[in-house]
Amino acid sequence: MFSSNCRVHEVFSRNHAAPFSKVLTFYRKGPFELEAFYSDPNGVPYPESKIGRYVIQNVAAQKDGEKSKVKVKVRVNTHGIFSVSTASMVEPVKSEDSEDVGVETELETQDQMPAENSSDTSEKKGDQPPEAKKPKIKVKNVELPIEANLVWQLGKDLLNMYIETEGKMIMQDKLEKERNDAKNAVEEYVYEFRDKLSGPYEKFVCEKDLQGFSALLTETEGWLYEEGEDEAKQVYVDKLEDLKKLGTPIEMRYQEAEERPKLLEELGHRLQYYAAIAGEFRNKDEKYIHIDEMEMMKVEKCVSEVIEWMNNAVSAQAKKSLDQDPAVRSFEIKAKLQVSTKRN
Repeated sequence: MFSSNCRVHEVFSRNHAAPFSKVLTFYRKGPFELEAFYSDPNGVPYPESKIGRYVIQNVAAQKDGEKSKVKVKVRVNTHGIFSVSTASMVEPVKSEDSEDVGVETELETQDQMPAENSSDTSEKKGDQPPEAKKPKIKVKNVELPIEANLVWQLGKDLLNMYIETEGKMIMQDKLEKERNDAKNAVEEYVYEFRDKLSGPYEKFVCEKDLQGFSALLTETEGWLYEEGEDEAKQVYVDKLEDLKKLGTPIEMRYQEAEERPKLLEELGHRLQYYAAIAGEFRNKDEKYIHIDEMEMMKVEKCVSEVIEWMNNAVSAQAKKSLDQDPAVRSFEIKAKLQVSTKRN
């Protein structure tokens, strides 16, 4: 309920849809006060039926002394909390031109009585002289400050206790989520890695390590549903770390085997390209006549060194089995690619 100058309006009835906003319209010459309260005090679990008192400030009469139109927006949010969100004063601006004036549609509750004997003023248009063309009116909205004085339904000590309790509950929920996430991470790792050990990772682990790791994964799975079902977050973090000590090298070998051949091929093409340029330079190709002799010698030296490095790397890698750590890593090949690019 809303009251103003002893007049009462029901704004949001019981069980009204939420969230929901309404615009109430008042006509005033100066600042005014609104009071919000529950229409049925017995239907709410609060000792006080009042919600709050709101003072709409900076309201002034129009230039001709008439009351100004004031729009007050009230709202009930998703949780059923009432608030006076905005207030604005409508100021008319006369305009003699023929431009269309925008029409503003709003849900209004006007704080003024309807005109008396309105039915007695109707007459036939044919009996009236033609009316002069009225100037169109444009309006602008001027935002007004609102002073809100809310009624505290709970004592300060009790309210602080509830806030503290809520904070503890939020923290407990956060810690419980982190604990469950850590547990789920262990479970996902067990299932995912066990599937890959019998699939793409199978060639990248020796038989002895495969049997030991598979046994550990099965043991961890059983632990999760027995004594490890309700452990602290750190216990799950440590358990996952132990699994990764065995799983990460296998995963690395697989990823290296996937990426290394492509990078070596790219490096080989790059070296062939630079070697071809050096050859054309030596054959006095006009395209490269602008290149300094010393600069080209640096390029040739770099190409020669990288070719030697790549040949040695390929030879060393050929001696390694897939279940052994690689002789050359992808990041080393990428570094050589960057060096060759800079030389260019």
